[in-house]
Amino acid sequence: MSGRMAPVPDEIEALGLAVTGTLPRELTGRYFRNGPNPLPGQPSGHWFSGPGMIHGVRLRDGCAEWYRNRWVRTAQLAGDAPFVRDDLTIDRTVVAANTHVIPHADKIFALVEVGFPYEVTPELDTVGPCDFGGRLTTAMSAHAKQDPVTGELLFFGYGFFPPYLTYHRLSADGRLVESREIEVPGPTMMHDFAITEHHVVWLDLPLVFDVDLAVSGEGAMPFRWDDAYGARLGVMPRGGGGDVRWFEIDPCYMFHVGNAHEDAAGRVVLDGARYRPGDFAALWKLVGGVTPQPAQDAASAASRAAVASGSVSAAHLYRWVLDPATGKVDGKQLDDRGVEFPTHDDARTGHEHRYLYTVASDAIVKYDLNTGSSSAYDLGKDTEAGEAVFVSAEGARAEDEGWLLSIVSSDSGSDLRVLDAADLSLTATVHLPRRVPSGFHGSWIPDA
Repeated sequence: MSGRMAPVPDEIEALGLAVTGTLPRELTGRYFRNGPNPLPGQPSGHWFSGPGMIHGVRLRDGCAEWYRNRWVRTAQLAGDAPFVRDDLTIDRTVVAANTHVIPHADKIFALVEVGFPYEVTPELDTVGPCDFGGRLTTAMSAHAKQDPVTGELLFFGYGFFPPYLTYHRLSADGRLVESREIEVPGPTMMHDFAITEHHVVWLDLPLVFDVDLAVSGEGAMPFRWDDAYGARLGVMPRGGGGDVRWFEIDPCYMFHVGNAHEDAAGRVVLDGARYRPGDFAALWKLVGGVTPQPAQDAASAASRAAVASGSVSAAHLYRWVLDPATGKVDGKQLDDRGVEFPTHDDARTGHEHRYLYTVASDAIVKYDLNTGSSSAYDLGKDTEAGEAVFVSAEGARAEDEGWLLSIVSSDSGSDLRVLDAADLSLTATVHLPRRVPSGFHGSWIPDA
């Protein structure tokens, strides 16, 4: 939690932000981005730990009206109670909501994968934890998927003890209408998943919960690599009328999927940012985790170079094709560039997509999956971008007709950059009043 990961000490607000370039007038809404931000004097041992802080920028009619940052006020922030008790029972109302922030059914939720969602207002005040009328009894994943056709929000919760994995479905109007346990061998860190029109795609990968690490306090994140656990992808019918079909794959880890869809032959196509075992070991050590066990002999020269340079982008864009009819799985790496945080047009979630947008150590990278080509918006030396959120233009006729919003930081400060998603040209820069620490995920929340 040093350098660009270092937390800021307080909450501020600034009005009438300076803008270079021209903000599209139809960008009327709020860009919110979440991430961990420990309180002053309370350092965190791992980048993933610490109270959530949301940074927000309000845009309207071509102007940047305000910036503000606010902690998500869980009981952990106030120091009222530990979220893991001596018996390793988790109080899901206390866990820091520090990973994502999304809108659904006229509410805004701050998310973390081991606790309840926390509702916040459009002004970033904390309303409180939400369990959907007492129906949610597990954690809510940080990467819920909204079906662009039905408006439903699909998500899951993983647990350190049984049930290890539970699937949930919210209606378009925010009612929890389905919860069911999915059988897996043990507790793993399942950060993300994917959906298609008819299926859910699970990531059952070998980063496992270790109770000894949790008890000893050796690492802030009680997970370790376990080759014996194996690695597999699961395809489950969304309708609930079938078992999960599991596909064994080469050992790897994936924090983030790009998207998934069904092709004309009924196969499931999954894109994501894939870490090889050695690359993951390098990343885990760099961000403060206990080095997992594919040890150093598995670490590639590329991952060692990433550690030496301070880069955390050691994943590569990868595609799997899963055939539920035959049980066959094919996989291939799509690019040699290290990238993370893949995003796409949310209107195509679960459906065929042409473009993915990712972040490299020095660039925002756009992939054209039809042609196999890529292009990049270069940031320059000692400058890094956060996740690039795609916002479609009103009445867009092309998939990439719209903008990318990303908080870009350097030693001199941070700004919100708006890129034309078609050619990655810079449309506008909103100058922020302070440095924004490296964080995780965000959303564009339009007024309409």
